[in-house]
Amino acid sequence: MVEDEGLLRICMAEALQNAGLTVFEAVNATDALKVLDARNDIRVVLTDIEMPGGIDGLALSATIHERWPEIGVVIASGRIRPDAAELPANGEFIAKPYDLDEMAVRVVQMLGGT
Repeated sequence: MVEDEGLLRICMAEALQNAGLTVFEAVNATDALKVLDARNDIRVVLTDIEMPGGIDGLALSATIHERWPEIGVVIASGRIRPDAAELPANGEFIAKPYDLDEMAVRVVQMLGGT
C-alpha cells in the first residue's frame, strides 16, 4: 500500500489487515519499489495517484505492470480521474473518498477472493 498521508495509511492498513491481508506500507513510489524489489509475494499494490517524490501513482502502476505484470494495481485519487487507457491491464481505479471496508473488498476481489 502506497499512501503519503499518515493517518489515512494507518486506517487503510487496518482495514486491509481486518480483511485478512498482509500489508506492507510505503509513503511514496520509491519506497514501494524498494519493497517490491525485496519481496516476491506481493500480489496487489494499492496506490494513491498524487504523492511526493517525483513518481506519481500512475507512473508507479506503469512500472509495476512492466516489471511485475502479475501484480494487480488499485489506483486511488480524490482529484484525478484517469482514463481507462492510463490504467495498466491489471489495474483499476477507485475514487476517494471511499469506504475503507469497500476498498478492502476490492483488493480481495482483485486477489481472486469473494
